Amino acid sequence: MKKQLFLFLLFVQCTAQAADLPGIPAFIDEMVVKHQFKREELEQAFVHAEYRQDVIDSINQPAILKPWIEYRPNFINQQRIDSGLQFWLKYSRALKRAEKQYGVPQEIILGIIGVETAYGRNTGHFRALDALTTLAFNYPRRADFFRDELEQYLLLAREQRFDLLSIQASYAGALGIPQFMPSSYRRYAVDFNRNGKIDLLNEPEDAIGSVANYLKQFGWRNGEPVALPCKVDDEKRLGVVGDARPVIAWRDAGVTPLKKASGYLPPAWLLDFTVESGKEYWLVFSNFNVIMRYNNSNFYAMSVFQLAEALHDARY
Repeated sequence: MKKQLFLFLLFVQCTAQAADLPGIPAFIDEMVVKHQFKREELEQAFVHAEYRQDVIDSINQPAILKPWIEYRPNFINQQRIDSGLQFWLKYSRALKRAEKQYGVPQEIILGIIGVETAYGRNTGHFRALDALTTLAFNYPRRADFFRDELEQYLLLAREQRFDLLSIQASYAGALGIPQFMPSSYRRYAVDFNRNGKIDLLNEPEDAIGSVANYLKQFGWRNGEPVALPCKVDDEKRLGVVGDARPVIAWRDAGVTPLKKASGYLPPAWLLDFTVESGKEYWLVFSNFNVIMRYNNSNFYAMSVFQLAEALHDARY
């Protein structure tokens, strides 16, 4: 009995009504004036929204950075590759059209969707309204950002006729197959299957086109490489490696690409990753940085790229 009472109290603590959070009434006032929302509809929605302590716990988790050797297998593994190949086969027409229209290779689009949600299987288990409301009004460090995203979510739901209380998201409020934040959904998502609605929650074709459009809008350069593996003769010769250099300058410093690349090679940055044998070196280019606009992490961008390469090699 005591255990049941404890679990009940813990559940109540973790899922209290979000309407009790300070700042909600003023936010509703602003939405009514600024965007002509109906007050009673917003009040009713926020009465049913829940404060989620597990959202706060998730976003407050210490940034324990796994070494690359432990991080990589989470995304580059046979199961993910097999799922990607099946997705590629099923949506090959949409992927080809996206590559032609936006200049982003099919395998890069597949790499993003594969890392983000395992091709739509892991899209989040929090209600978007709960997650965004919790963070907007109970996470001071980024309250302004999440307040803006909550506003964008309300607008998105109205535009797309979503039920505010039924949409699932990640703990940070990212939505759908490509995990777009609400602001990105409104700005970059496209109706790629041309059925009159933009649905990243249920329609892979829209997700494919939207990922390609997102990368293009952030500066994807068609025909340029993402990354090249390389060997380093002597780290002491490298000097400060934080800035981009022409590839010929890297060669002069003892950095030799291990793979040939066709076409123009823009300036590159040198990165290293820990592997079983020691360090693995890569020259990364502007397109690598574009992938990082999706998630500002070298490990993330390299996972997307290497999953894309694995899919390409497996298919061709």
